[in-house]
Amino acid sequence: MLDLRQIRYFVAVAEAGHVGRAAEQLHISQSPLSRQIIQLEEQLGVALFERAKQRVHLNAEGRAFLAEARALLANAARLEELGRGLASGAAGSLAIGYVEGAVHSGLVAAMLRGFRRARPDFHLQLRSRRTAAQFEDLKERVLDLGFVYSPAPEGDPDLESMLVRREPLVLAMPEGDPLADVADIGPGQLDGRVWITVVRQPGDTNRAQFLAACVESGFMPDIAYETNDPLTSLGLVAPASASPLSRKALEARHRPA
Repeated sequence: MLDLRQIRYFVAVAEAGHVGRAAEQLHISQSPLSRQIIQLEEQLGVALFERAKQRVHLNAEGRAFLAEARALLANAARLEELGRGLASGAAGSLAIGYVEGAVHSGLVAAMLRGFRRARPDFHLQLRSRRTAAQFEDLKERVLDLGFVYSPAPEGDPDLESMLVRREPLVLAMPEGDPLADVADIGPGQLDGRVWITVVRQPGDTNRAQFLAACVESGFMPDIAYETNDPLTSLGLVAPASASPLSRKALEARHRPA
């Protein structure tokens, strides 16, 4: 294993071209410096200098070694700086899980911008995961935090959760539908219609809440299609002659808890 002190001594001698001047710059005696250089050459099994009394000159092997030695010392300096940053909390890394809804809503982007301003030296790893997978990764310390659709299971000693955003459950319908201009639509007005629902992942709580609201209003919705992507659902709802973006999404009376 190479000794960084010997590497620093080698670079100092190579740049000074003189053992005595290098010793003065390093604030050590000349003899210990010479011994360290010789020990380095013996460990490497190759001569790095051509010697003539006090003067030394790098040979071809020494010139090649000097370039790598300088790079090694620069990396060591950066590593030391990183260590100080970690100790002070100014640098480090975070592995962050997220569900697709956190990205579509702008929540992740806003968090990243704010965090970058406050901690520019942090390295962030973003990983797309379903809610259940994030809970497992958090327990295994694969993730440091995650954006999920539902809170952590109650009573789980390894997980904590907090509400960061509520989003309304919305109803999309084709333009020209008789209900499209109604400002406040109740579940009872939707009985007898064909439905397309978004099931983002197994155990989706929004779907359960939607079905419960319909049953409470006295009907069971006729669900013809289920997708896992909101944009796909909107494309299926829009009339064939219309752009997928030319539709009205009206806020439903029942919202996620």
